[in-house]
Amino acid sequence: METLDQKIPLLSQEILDRIPNKFLDIPYCNDSANQILDIYLPSEGNGPFPVIAHFHGGAFIFGTQRDENLEPVLRALDRGYAVVSAQYRMSDEAKFPALIYDAKTVIRFIRAHSDHYNFDSSRIAAWGPSAGGYIVTMLGVTGNNPAFEDLDAGYAEYSSDVQAVVNWCGPCGNFLLMDEDIRINGIGEADHSDPLSPESRLLGNPITEVPELTDLSTPLKYIHNNVPPFIIHHGASDGTVPVQQSIRLANAIRRKVGSRKVVFECFEGKGHHGEPWFDEPWLSDKVFQFLDRVLEVKK
Repeated sequence: METLDQKIPLLSQEILDRIPNKFLDIPYCNDSANQILDIYLPSEGNGPFPVIAHFHGGAFIFGTQRDENLEPVLRALDRGYAVVSAQYRMSDEAKFPALIYDAKTVIRFIRAHSDHYNFDSSRIAAWGPSAGGYIVTMLGVTGNNPAFEDLDAGYAEYSSDVQAVVNWCGPCGNFLLMDEDIRINGIGEADHSDPLSPESRLLGNPITEVPELTDLSTPLKYIHNNVPPFIIHHGASDGTVPVQQSIRLANAIRRKVGSRKVVFECFEGKGHHGEPWFDEPWLSDKVFQFLDRVLEVKK
């Protein structure tokens, strides 16, 4: 189980210095010091730039919008994308669905400031690993669902819809099934039903004691006919978030809207996000090829 004191190293200053057009620690809401984001713009071109909104991982309890795992996403700058990387309220500060409220406020912020930063507000993709994969999946499946909007947070006149979702190994196939999946796979520790698990902390109670709330937190429940296209990547040997979580999500999307809306790839022998293979260019290249096609980005 991830511990409360885990830290993910920050992006190196060398990487930051190579990006001339950046705006850091911008508040998108004033309710919490954690409601901040960073904006990175391509060094070439006049835009408007399609946008990748990135939400970091970290078991819903740690990580920042500027941790080192952002590096493969920043490769998008060379392909003409803007990158907006957001921090959000985590489970030690606010419980579900606060992090989804925050994510939707980020998307509305992007649209509200599209003229200032030369964003293309009609082409926004949401990308996240692990806990971030859960967040972006919820963004994708709850479009136009008022239960997951806090319009008082700002920019109420703008849409929080996204046009594509990149889910890297998010726990999206029902928290209550994770321990069973882990036991079947024989990889990892079956502790997600523990009172101190990341999922229990997120919901504010052991997930086994709040089955109705756990059901409400499950992305599968909200898949609708107009979900945006998804690309889902997961390691078959993931001992933290079992691969069945992504298999259920992909299958549920296929059943609802057909295979045209989801690309799912499972990688044999690969583990959870944070392992080096997630940083290798071949994997992010798969994402960029998907986004170029879905968002109709011409090269």
